[in-house]
Amino acid sequence: MMITGILLALLAGALVSLQTIFNSKVNERTGSWSTTTMVLFTGFLASFLISILVEGKNTFSLQHMQPWYWLSGAIGVGVVFCLVQGMKLLGPTYAISIVLTSQLSFALLFDAMGWFGLEQIPFSWNQLIGVLVIVGGIVLFKFGGSMKSSRASAPRT
Repeated sequence: MMITGILLALLAGALVSLQTIFNSKVNERTGSWSTTTMVLFTGFLASFLISILVEGKNTFSLQHMQPWYWLSGAIGVGVVFCLVQGMKLLGPTYAISIVLTSQLSFALLFDAMGWFGLEQIPFSWNQLIGVLVIVGGIVLFKFGGSMKSSRASAPRT
């Protein structure tokens, strides 16, 4: 079970990166809102068809759901739009590293607070240190090479 979860999480990370690259290529040819519309519409079609094939009539069984969970699709609009813009402004690796760090930080907050119906998981300083190590890695990734190259290009005395 754990191995399957890890493999699915790895696959999700690869798919998010791939989708973000594809989205940025679409955005080069059209606007950000057109890209967002196309991405979410094709995602809707694909998920709807797969749901009908796999779940059949249970696709429409939406019982015991909190009303605010329906905002998930609207949140997806923000995700796609912000990713496309972030990629355009920062490049793929830097943008995705910031997105993943933000995602991890907010997941830590939501777990620790038990928000949105999650089981509350006690906060530990090790978790915060882990996030800070990742942030440090992003800083090194982004600025480490430029610091080295700027020192290399400085005139020697």
